[in-house]
Amino acid sequence: MSQLPELDHTAPCTCESGEMCADIRPGHGLHALQLRLASATPSLWRDALIVGVRDDGWVDAVALDGTAVSLWNHGDLTDSVVAGEPVSLHTAYNVLAAGSRRFNVLAAA
Repeated sequence: MSQLPELDHTAPCTCESGEMCADIRPGHGLHALQLRLASATPSLWRDALIVGVRDDGWVDAVALDGTAVSLWNHGDLTDSVVAGEPVSLHTAYNVLAAGSRRFNVLAAA
């Protein structure tokens, strides 16, 4: 599995200053339409287990078929998901579901 390249710098946005993220690209804020589309296509969810969570936004999971998945969110998810927790990943709309919580994530290729 390839990792995303390290960024030397990013364009400043509200999420970097600790405010609500206005960016809706994968890994940033979860848009209502994105959540609605994910909810309307239940066959595209993949069940997985969290195997690790890092404070730099990376979450490592293993799908039930054994496939390893690395996910990124601009925020620190260490207080939101924990190792061993069952989750679901929507493969078309980049949504990570952990219980009643939903996150917009970027899956590493």
